[in-house]
Amino acid sequence: MSRAFFLAVGLFVMFLGVQTLGVQKFVLKAHDPPPAQIGRSGAPSTGPNKVLEPPPWAPWSLMATGAVVSLYAVTLPINRK
Repeated sequence: MSRAFFLAVGLFVMFLGVQTLGVQKFVLKAHDPPPAQIGRSGAPSTGPNKVLEPPPWAPWSLMATGAVVSLYAVTLPINRK
């Protein structure tokens, strides 16, 4: 049970690190957008979006952490009853 859990968490964190290598920023849209308002240019303005820009060290530390946790899961002893 714990072996599968640690392996799944390690792989998830490692794949998250690989994903952050390929993107420059994440744009999260608001769940309930506010009513459309007309901006100065005449076009409706959009709701507030949250922009996350991962630092350059984030992908590498996520991949390293995921690899260490995955290797830990592989070295756990098997409990057979």
